[in-house]
Amino acid sequence: MIKEVKTSKSDTPPPELNGILEASIPRYVRVTGTLNNRFVEFEFSIGDPELCVELVMQFDQFREFCKQHNAVELTAEQCAWLDYERLKWQFGQAGVSE
Repeated sequence: MIKEVKTSKSDTPPPELNGILEASIPRYVRVTGTLNNRFVEFEFSIGDPELCVELVMQFDQFREFCKQHNAVELTAEQCAWLDYERLKWQFGQAGVSE
């Protein structure tokens, strides 16, 4: 049985801060591939590129999604750093020595 979670007034920001807080958190996309020349495979993250969700959308939907969320595409350097960080945890522990 799923237990209902009750929120208190302190869990939500005051209405005057909603737009400010939402706009101040950076959003990132990282294109990881394409499918059948119709779809874009990408990672979307809010605030921290290391924590992301994988999504698939048509090209026009992807462009609209990025525009709506003011998402910034990660640079090649940022992607390389992210790959390196993920590699450290590939086997369940920090295994890459520096």
